[in-house]
Amino acid sequence: MDKSDLLNELRIGKEHRDDHANGGPHWPWIAVASLVALAAVGAAGWYYVAGNIHGFTVEAATASAPNAGGADTSVLQATGYVTARRAATVSAQITGTLTEVLIEEGERVEKGQVLARLESTQQQAYLAQAQAGAHAAQAQLAQVQALLAQNQRDLARQQDIVARKLASQQSLELAQTQVATQAATVAAQRRQVDVALANVQAAQVQLDYCTVRAPFSGMVTAKAAQVGEIVSPLSAGGGFTRTGVGTIVDMDSLEIEVDVNESYISRVVPKQSAQATLDAYPDWKIPAHVIAIIPTADRGKATVKVRIGIDAKDPRILPDMGARVSFFEDASDASKTAAATPPKGVLVPVSAIVRREGKDIVFAIDADHARARTVAPGQTYNDLRLVEGIGAGTRVIKQPPAELSDGAKVEIKSK
Repeated sequence: MDKSDLLNELRIGKEHRDDHANGGPHWPWIAVASLVALAAVGAAGWYYVAGNIHGFTVEAATASAPNAGGADTSVLQATGYVTARRAATVSAQITGTLTEVLIEEGERVEKGQVLARLESTQQQAYLAQAQAGAHAAQAQLAQVQALLAQNQRDLARQQDIVARKLASQQSLELAQTQVATQAATVAAQRRQVDVALANVQAAQVQLDYCTVRAPFSGMVTAKAAQVGEIVSPLSAGGGFTRTGVGTIVDMDSLEIEVDVNESYISRVVPKQSAQATLDAYPDWKIPAHVIAIIPTADRGKATVKVRIGIDAKDPRILPDMGARVSFFEDASDASKTAAATPPKGVLVPVSAIVRREGKDIVFAIDADHARARTVAPGQTYNDLRLVEGIGAGTRVIKQPPAELSDGAKVEIKSK
């Protein structure tokens, strides 16, 4: 075989080429697939970068120490917040300009104590006008009463004259008519005096509205207005009018509201013994009891709200503090927990624990960033799980997004 025959054998025929007419060229499909893959990778990268730069909106939970004797000493545990049953944002009953604000945050006020004063020049003028009208009405009453007394004396003399046949019966009837008419005038004037005094009272009420007083004893938690600002019981809609002077909370009315999963609500009954632990003081056990079970459920969260009464009042307990409540079958269980040894670790929501690269981790919240912490999960108690690797009081992300990474920026979702 010569060289020309060998070259002919190595030549590729048309039937073996990729751009055969029956199949068409393949390179456009390869290019499209590459673009799709690049777009997917770019979208994933953009989502990752956007989440880490602009931040993820997450819900936070606080790791808490379990009860002494173990979490299994209680029939149920739930989390919630301290709330005040008696709290009020105090405002003026009329629209006016503040001339004095006599409260500061953290001060205790008593019922009836003056909190602020409004400009009252106009109300004082109305009161003076009403008082002058009342004085004029009383003076007119004295005048008509004097005329009535004179008419009554004239009637007595006329009766004596008629009795001695020295005057006609008509003159007697005329004197009687004058007495009756004047008596009616006196009665009408007395009603005018009543109206004038009512006007004085109304003007005094308007003047009293310029003084804002505490409706009950409590602690000032917010100061909402300053001297020179306008306050009104109704919103003006422009943003320059305050609707309140300050907020007062009756600290004796503090209680805890928790959301209990509806699957476990059968374990809770009114007056049931309980124990509360504040997120701010994880080692402080507060005796408590069930006040009431609110007879409605939240279909979105599948929970039922339960009111918990605090048996030991303490100034460390503040409104809106996070709390965890353990429910006991009887009062003796609460005392048993104090003598037993608590298990190691802290309790976090089960949803806070995620699996990453073969490790169980939770994302702790450090300022506005997420920090991955490796943990060793333990026993599960309802919707909480015991873990080791973080301390009590650590704020963790309740349901970490799949794209969340160590060091990502996060923003806590408001309650």
